[in-house]
Amino acid sequence: MRTSLFTLALVSAGLMLAGPALASEDLAKANGCATCHDANKKKMAPSNKDLKAKHGGKADVDAIVANLKAGKGHPAVKGSDDDLKKIVAWMVK
Repeated sequence: MRTSLFTLALVSAGLMLAGPALASEDLAKANGCATCHDANKKKMAPSNKDLKAKHGGKADVDAIVANLKAGKGHPAVKGSDDDLKKIVAWMVK
């Protein structure tokens, strides 16, 4: 019984930690980001891994979202600000 509860607790914790990452990946796909960006390898645009290395986890998410919406250095995107903030944070941090 104790082992079952411990296993359940570990699985639950794993799902809670994976939830935001999966949600952001789904948002990236839904908003077309995955067409050009991949998690680990360059497609038509830098990979998430390369973006994380470039920004060192210290990216200004709000500034990046503003540039994305304005089409500065990137084709303009039409996702909601909230969705874009989640996607950018997932990609660069």
